[in-house]
Amino acid sequence: MRIILLLFIAGLIISCNPSTNKVSIDDYNRAVSFLPDNLSELVYHLDVRPNWLDDSTGFWYETNTAKGNTFYHINTNTFESKELFDHTRLADSLGLIFDDKVDRSKLPVEDILYVNTDSIGLLIKGRHFNLRLTNYDLSELTSEMEEISQDKIISPDGKWEAYFKDYNLFIRSKANGKEIQLSRKGEKGFEYSNYYGWGDVIRGENGERKNNLWVEWSPDSKKILTSITDLRSANKMYLLDWSIDSLYRPDLLYYYRASPGDTDIVYSIPVLFDIQTRKEIRLDIPPQPHFNSMFLQWSENSNNLYGIYRYRGYKKLDFIEFNINNGQKRVVGSDQNNINVDMMYFAFEMSEKYNHAFFTSERSGWNQLYKINWKTGEITAITSGAYFITDISYIDEESQVVYYSAMGKEPDENPYLQKLYSVGFKGENDLLLTPETSFHSVDFSSDGKVFVDNFSRLDQPTKSVIRKSSSGEIVLEISETDITELIKTGWNMPKSFKITGRDDISDIYGALWTPTNFRASENYPIIDHSYTGPHYSIYPKTFSSVIWNSERQSIAELGFVVMVVDGLGSAMRSKEFHNWSYGKLGYNLEGHVSAIRQLSKQYAWIDTTRVGIYGHSAGGYDAAHALLQYPDFYKVAVASSADHDHRMEKAWWPEMYMGWPVDSQYHQQSNITMARNLKGKLLITHGGIDENVNPSATFKLADALIKEDKQFDMLILPSQRHGYRGVHREYFTKRKWNYFVEHLLYTEPIWDFEL
Repeated sequence: MRIILLLFIAGLIISCNPSTNKVSIDDYNRAVSFLPDNLSELVYHLDVRPNWLDDSTGFWYETNTAKGNTFYHINTNTFESKELFDHTRLADSLGLIFDDKVDRSKLPVEDILYVNTDSIGLLIKGRHFNLRLTNYDLSELTSEMEEISQDKIISPDGKWEAYFKDYNLFIRSKANGKEIQLSRKGEKGFEYSNYYGWGDVIRGENGERKNNLWVEWSPDSKKILTSITDLRSANKMYLLDWSIDSLYRPDLLYYYRASPGDTDIVYSIPVLFDIQTRKEIRLDIPPQPHFNSMFLQWSENSNNLYGIYRYRGYKKLDFIEFNINNGQKRVVGSDQNNINVDMMYFAFEMSEKYNHAFFTSERSGWNQLYKINWKTGEITAITSGAYFITDISYIDEESQVVYYSAMGKEPDENPYLQKLYSVGFKGENDLLLTPETSFHSVDFSSDGKVFVDNFSRLDQPTKSVIRKSSSGEIVLEISETDITELIKTGWNMPKSFKITGRDDISDIYGALWTPTNFRASENYPIIDHSYTGPHYSIYPKTFSSVIWNSERQSIAELGFVVMVVDGLGSAMRSKEFHNWSYGKLGYNLEGHVSAIRQLSKQYAWIDTTRVGIYGHSAGGYDAAHALLQYPDFYKVAVASSADHDHRMEKAWWPEMYMGWPVDSQYHQQSNITMARNLKGKLLITHGGIDENVNPSATFKLADALIKEDKQFDMLILPSQRHGYRGVHREYFTKRKWNYFVEHLLYTEPIWDFEL
């Protein structure tokens, strides 16, 4: 009896132990087959991204077909669709030029420069060619392309070229080559017309940064708007590059990046230059933090500069214009909010003909469309309601119509389905132009008469059409996504779900991925793919987003359920909904915990004793934070390139969503200060030369975990920036997959499989 009892207990343990669910090489190979680069090859006509021609006669686009990568041309006068060129003949011509056979299905065309009736301009392997369609002769362009340069900007009348030299702004006459120096106070660190690029990384302690020429010529070519970049008091952030094969010591890199609350930062000082008098005119505005600079634009008659001025802390913005003769500022009006004016979905468009501007604001509690009279400053609501306007898509001044995209306007629909509407300048005739129950992504022609509409859902392949702007009538059905080959693999569409938010009122939306060999009788660990960054919504709104984020399916194939969900505090809902995360980014995962618990009550096959999480960047913060704030719920995390402490992040993002000035909330919600809470299995990774999220936060977290005597795993990819590429991405993918296989499935992972 004792032996029988022991055997029974052993059998019970074995039957309940997840380690019996071995992962085979077939599972890994199936997971690899669903990676985006592989999956996309099985999907034809995923969507249409138009490149409009300058003459408003149509557009060209590129897409994957059964024949391979194919370029098409659509004439929007005749609505005729055809291949842009004979792909086989072009491949043959390219083979002669490059002395190598070129595959018709993978033409190395990087860009289309122009399209004529008898020729097409092509950018191929960094070289410019003209293709004659009569005989498919290719001739390389040289002198014709010299004017296309980032090192000089030609005036609208073609008489002058502006350029940066010796830290100053120069112009040169195109007629006689005479050089004129406009600014004379420039020096290293105080540089005219050389803006600071977000990704500028400088090699060596005293290295030179690259030239980033920025000037805006007035339409009449008489004045230039530019700025002075003041680096003199800015703090540096450092990186060590160990990846150069020929060097046996690290290469020092640095860049300038403000952290929340910093004052020793890069400043931008806007200035004007009068070409005739050579006079420098300072605008009546204080130096701007480079991460929060103004938006300015010339009026069509060149008499004014207008735009928006954003205050640090993002609680207020002004609509402004400048007198171009003396630089004096006039404040036309303002928009403000005691929480924040969220700039991620703020839109602004001027209608000079009627002397007013359109903008979006959350002043009513929802992002709606407003009009400001540019003369009087009077602000009028154009739209109203419990829905979220995502952008101003086009303004038709002749018909006095604004086209805008919005989510959640139609009753009883998923609030993340975006549709296009038109409304009169006075708020009249608010019309729905894209009625299908889908997410509509639109792109207007330059004359505004038609637009391309790609519409889909996470469970509905894309349909691409051309519609009349005036009515929304479909005038051409371009294509429909073909997933025949994809379905043959056994691929399943993700399952959308709706649950209740942590306020016990709001509807929360997410999606689940299950393996293709799913069995409802089994228990599956659930892995949360998280990105609670409040400027974003992770819910997959389009079919193309499902395809390009198909690693979720790959991970599911290894024996997991994968979840994404948008909780309270995420973007594109009401201001009240969004405000849940303001100053409390560390609490956004509370909704994820609730979501998993609610889902487990609906689906018995979700095992809430084995919960994992992964994420990148702000999602990486989530992943590590999950183990530290909810150590008894989340068991395994992979946190890549994470901003583990918002005090070490780039300034604009935390200042907009955590608050400014910096307060104790930053400290309390830092992964680094919470290191003592770690219980589960944590893998932290970072690119060694990541200038977006500096790896110092990951090192600082590692040091804190060591001081707390916590076990964890760490992977540094020395040559990688914020996004991992090539073999490094593949290596990280294998480490991530196997981390979950080992610690959530409790089984031996396989390393030797091909990605």
